[in-house]
Amino acid sequence: MSDQRSAGPAPGTEAFDAELREEIRRELGMIARDSDKQDIVELRDVWLSFGDHPVLRGISLGVARGGTLCILGGSGVGKSTILRLMLRLLLPDRGEVMIEGRDISAVSRLDALALRERMGMVFQGSALFDSLSVFDNVAFPMYEHTSLTEEEIRERVQEVLTFVDLRPDEVLRLLPSELSGGMRKRVAVARAIVHKPPILLFDEPTSGLDPITTRKIDELILKLRRELHVCAVVVTHDVRSASRIATETALLRDGEIIFRGTPEEMHASNDRYVRDFRG
Repeated sequence: MSDQRSAGPAPGTEAFDAELREEIRRELGMIARDSDKQDIVELRDVWLSFGDHPVLRGISLGVARGGTLCILGGSGVGKSTILRLMLRLLLPDRGEVMIEGRDISAVSRLDALALRERMGMVFQGSALFDSLSVFDNVAFPMYEHTSLTEEEIRERVQEVLTFVDLRPDEVLRLLPSELSGGMRKRVAVARAIVHKPPILLFDEPTSGLDPITTRKIDELILKLRRELHVCAVVVTHDVRSASRIATETALLRDGEIIFRGTPEEMHASNDRYVRDFRG
């Protein structure tokens, strides 16, 4: 840590936390620009079948830097499949999956891995390593994909834990089993942003959480957009959560998008299925 940092606000104070957030925002370089209006994650007429069973039918959607796209729908309609396509865990039968202007389904395996490192993933259920401490869980991507020193990694882990409103000195040595559901989700978000990706993918981020914790996670996703200006794709069945965090929603039914628009437009829709889905 530099002399300038050590001479600054004391750790644990609001001023210190604010300084860390500003540093992360400055390092990411995500302040809005005119180019931010272009979609950096986009699906263009994507079709996918598993055997004779069609899963996605002509899906086209996108989200720009600083935007949050919530993909809604019931179970088995293809929501999580879209995330797997974005990560290139699946390849479409037809169509393009564009990540920062490149079709991830058409590039080499090495180039696909490089594009995947531009994304952070928050899995349903958090998917933390049970036998690793909070520090080791969050630091894992840094050990795997960077050449940072141990001290640099430790400083970065502390920064992102502070950003997600956890106190590093209280949680670093804890195991996932010693955390509440909301704390595990925050650790999962910290792990997803530790390598400073411009794109975040969330698979059912509020599933299994109580209403109070759900709202806190929603507020964290809003904070990521507001302060780090990331692009986020959120798969969820939670209409209330989507209404709070989305800049745009897409509702799937039988592998097709039957509605696309802002949360306000979704709530104003007179389409019978949209009305039934939103309750």
